[in-house]
Amino acid sequence: MKLLLTGASGFLGTYFNHTYSNKYELQTFSFRKDNFKDLNLSDINTVVHLSALVHQMNGASKEEYEKINVSQTIKLAKKAKENGVNHFIFMSTVAVYGVETGTISEDTKCNPITDYGRSKYKAECKLLQLGDESFKVSIIRPPIVNGFGAPGNMKSLINLVQKISVLPFGNIHNKRSVIYVGNLCHLVDVIIQKKQAGIFLLADDKPLSTTKLIELIAQELDKKVYLSSMPLFPW
Repeated sequence: MKLLLTGASGFLGTYFNHTYSNKYELQTFSFRKDNFKDLNLSDINTVVHLSALVHQMNGASKEEYEKINVSQTIKLAKKAKENGVNHFIFMSTVAVYGVETGTISEDTKCNPITDYGRSKYKAECKLLQLGDESFKVSIIRPPIVNGFGAPGNMKSLINLVQKISVLPFGNIHNKRSVIYVGNLCHLVDVIIQKKQAGIFLLADDKPLSTTKLIELIAQELDKKVYLSSMPLFPW
C-alpha cells in the first residue's frame, strides 16, 4: 500500500515514518518545501495528513491558522479525490471541543474557543462534505501527545522539571487526557488497514493530573523535584 504522508518531519510524522516505513511505501510532501503543482497522487492509496500549524505559545494570527490548517488541508483533499485516492486521514485535535478540563466523550459537543481549535474544526467540516463511498474521510482528535521529543505543553513541562527543582504544581487535582505517540500511530495504522471512515476520539487508559504528570516526568528523568501547593502557573 502506498501512502502520502505530510508533516513527516514533525514529532508525530517522524515517529510514524520510522515505525511504519517497512510496512508501507511512504511518499512525503511538505507545503513549505515542495511544489504543490508537482505533487502526483495518481498511485497513492491513502493520504495521512499530519501537517498543521499547532497552538503557538507566542501566538499566531487567525489568517495563518486559516491558511495552513484549513485552506491547505482542503486543497490537498480535493486534489487527492480528483486523483482517485480513496482514503484521507486528518489529524485534528480535542481543541475542537473547547474544553480545558474534565472528561471528553463522544457526546461532548464541539465548541472551539481558540483560533487553532476553530481552524481545525472548520477543516473537519469541509472534509466531511467531501467524503463519500469512494473517498473515505477519517478524522482523529487526540489529546496531548506524549513521548520522547514531544512538543507544546509537554515539552514545556519537561523543560521546567529539568531546570527547576521547586515547582508550584502540588495537589492539583485536574484531569487531563493524554496519549502516547506510539498508541496514536497504532490507531492511524489500524484505520489505514480497515479503511475506516468517521471521527475517532482516543486517549490512554487514565487521565492524569498536572501534579501526577510532573511526578512521572521527574521519575523518568531521575530528577528530584519538590512540589509546593501554591499553583502559580495553570496548565
